[in-house]
Amino acid sequence: MKLLTTEFYRRPTLTVARDLLGKVFVRREGGDTLSGRIVEVEAYHQDGDEAAHSFGGERERNRVMFRDGGLLYVYFTYGMHFCMNVVTEREGTGAAVLIRALEPMEGVARMRENRGAGKTDVELTNGPAKLCQALGIGRGENGLSLDGGIVGMYDDGAAPGAEIGISTRVGISRSTELPWRFFLTGNRWVSRGRPSHPTI
Repeated sequence: MKLLTTEFYRRPTLTVARDLLGKVFVRREGGDTLSGRIVEVEAYHQDGDEAAHSFGGERERNRVMFRDGGLLYVYFTYGMHFCMNVVTEREGTGAAVLIRALEPMEGVARMRENRGAGKTDVELTNGPAKLCQALGIGRGENGLSLDGGIVGMYDDGAAPGAEIGISTRVGISRSTELPWRFFLTGNRWVSRGRPSHPTI
């Protein structure tokens, strides 16, 4: 597999979001390698997007979003869940892509341990909080470089294998009209959400 370069992330956020579909996220935890293919994402941007954490400017909580693309931005939500994002564009622009769902590849047994007993394979990573729990992603991973040391994003040469669906984003109350959710149509690990627009 080929590690994505930093220049991949330092492009327009919507372009990065679509291009992340089908890529492989790898997390090394202890002696284990956990990985999954990205099947669903959402884009967030400081400009005109009131749902973005970066809307309104840089603060302590969102500082990682304003750094150069190629880092993980991990935030805590609802007092119980972590969600992970890939920082995009250049330093000074608050933008990121939320990873909403993965199709597990390596380390499924460890993912099952992290998620708890009784979860089906689909339930392991079919949502942004679920996949963070499965991969052991938390506050300590906020700001990590996607350089392949602890976490990395790879292209294994496999085609996405499905059309890309587009819809509005899930679970937000502002800027709800933006069609910035992208997913692989028909993939079992895509989380439930809004109906899609025509595919691209």
